[in-house]
Amino acid sequence: MIVCLCKNITEKQIRQTIIDKGVGTMRDLSSQLGLGSRCGKCGPYAKDMLKMHQLKDE
Repeated sequence: MIVCLCKNITEKQIRQTIIDKGVGTMRDLSSQLGLGSRCGKCGPYAKDMLKMHQLKDE
């Protein structure tokens, strides 16, 4: 599923970046993928993905 229409970033790409590169913040996601750098509508969903991953690690 495409999460960021502006940059054509998929849910899978976000998940892989979180897991493979150890990304844990929106700032890091934005730096790695460019996520949330234009309209920002993808931000809330990406934040939820980060939170879900953090909960799995606990």
